Amino acid sequence: MLMESPLPQTEPPRDCPRCPRLAGFRAECRAEYPDWWNAPVPAFGDPDAWLGIIGLAPGKHGANRTGRPFTGDYAGDLLYATLDKFGLSTGTYAADPNDGLRLKGAIIINAVKCLPPENKPTPEEMNTCRPFLETQIAALPRARAFIALGLIAHQSTLRSFGLKPSHHKFGHGARHALPGGRTLFNSYHCSRYNTNTGRLTAPMFEDVFRMAMSEAV
Repeated sequence: MLMESPLPQTEPPRDCPRCPRLAGFRAECRAEYPDWWNAPVPAFGDPDAWLGIIGLAPGKHGANRTGRPFTGDYAGDLLYATLDKFGLSTGTYAADPNDGLRLKGAIIINAVKCLPPENKPTPEEMNTCRPFLETQIAALPRARAFIALGLIAHQSTLRSFGLKPSHHKFGHGARHALPGGRTLFNSYHCSRYNTNTGRLTAPMFEDVFRMAMSEAV
């Protein structure tokens, strides 16, 4: 299984050694699930996107298994349904990287490329992986808006632009000015926990995309 990145020159190598803990966990997953992707997950979407969606990191049974962001776990159900609703995708999401889904005007990249134990990267791992996020943002000159899914993605995005998170408080629906006339929007992460507890509803999630579209058009 080979997932092609829309930004191939910006991706880490399949056996990226930069974060020893994540590399070790990757090796464990490869031994336990040899048919899974088990590698840094590449970006997915339109390289000419006006909208960049920043996730946290691959989920174990989602992107780490399938090799495509938000594919194969619950978080992808809400994200891809929302992208479809706003005309940002073509095809039908079937939780399979071979489902033929394509993004149009949007691209998904992660703050951390590899699966972290318990879905919790350390601050050092976030810092170590950030050059890939910075390089991918730099490779998106047409991106005018970004949506950060959760606090960690918000902080990593700000730091990628040379901004201090302490000066830009995370909050669902909040917007933050970025250098170059770009804008960062915040959303709670579309995780099963957040949706099951009612912290994030589909209308709340859609509101953030609606704000981004009104800003960028």
